[in-house]
Amino acid sequence: MRILGIESTAHTFGAGVYDSTADAMLANPKAFYKSPAGQGMVPVVVAEHHRALGAGVIKQALETSKSSWQDIDAISYAAGPGLGPCLQMGATAAAFLAGLHDKPLIPVHHGPAHIEAARWQSKYENPLVLYVSGGNTQIITGSRLPKSPFFGPPFTVLGETLDIGVGNLFDSFARELKLEFAHGSVVAKMAAMGKNYHELPYTVKGMNFAFSGLLTSAARMVGKVEANDLCYSLMETAFAEVCEASERALLMTGKNEVVVCGGVAQNLVLMEKMKTMASLHGAVCSTCENQYNADNGGMIALLGAREWERKGKKAAIAPDKVWYEQKWRIDQIK
Repeated sequence: MRILGIESTAHTFGAGVYDSTADAMLANPKAFYKSPAGQGMVPVVVAEHHRALGAGVIKQALETSKSSWQDIDAISYAAGPGLGPCLQMGATAAAFLAGLHDKPLIPVHHGPAHIEAARWQSKYENPLVLYVSGGNTQIITGSRLPKSPFFGPPFTVLGETLDIGVGNLFDSFARELKLEFAHGSVVAKMAAMGKNYHELPYTVKGMNFAFSGLLTSAARMVGKVEANDLCYSLMETAFAEVCEASERALLMTGKNEVVVCGGVAQNLVLMEKMKTMASLHGAVCSTCENQYNADNGGMIALLGAREWERKGKKAAIAPDKVWYEQKWRIDQIK
């Protein structure tokens, strides 16, 4: 089965083609919206970016995968969570193409798509999941029946951020520093050059954590503390929080596999900390290639294939019944 997946939940419009027979990702192009210097994302502006470039990205995915529309068996799209105008654009595009080419239309959740991409590449069967992205930071377990290849749903959120996601923490702090490219990846590069740790608020409650107080305190220190040291202190504190909570979840569940997924999983410092923590308790920890940790259409195609295998035709909806949900929680998936 060959699936075209469309991702449009936030700053990225992606289109991926996954072939379940070959178990291969055949194409995964994307277009990334870059905010103006010192600014965040304005949803309607980002959606317009997707609208302008989306058709070209989809065409590129088909050309790279050497697929015609006759080769595509179904279309999956990210139905949430995310920015409303961006979700609407991706859902509308997917529904239009499904109707035009008479293909099954499969709505999927953005979070499990990240999880499945990491599980697919790591070959882990039943892991504890640390999902770290812009708007989401959660510790998750899925349901897995014996001799079944499917991992969840239902999903259980063991712990999560009580305010903002760790990715948003870094992006917001980049704007406080008035960086030309206000993105967490720049904060990570600056943190790598930091040497001195400055104490910042540390909030962990059971397996939950919070970052807004950390952001506020770090913002107040801008101009008073060397910027690289401040980025280093911010990142070390945030990662220590999620590692502590993840360790508690690992011990509680008794699992021996941990996957880290989402945009922030591209951070090598976080991965080193998580691998060290897991190894202390006899567990292994892994992630996937950066192209799958960053938002992408390939993971949407992959999960679309999994949903079709799990539910059959019940996984699909009619194009005129297309829907999306901005605040769709992972533990609400049926």
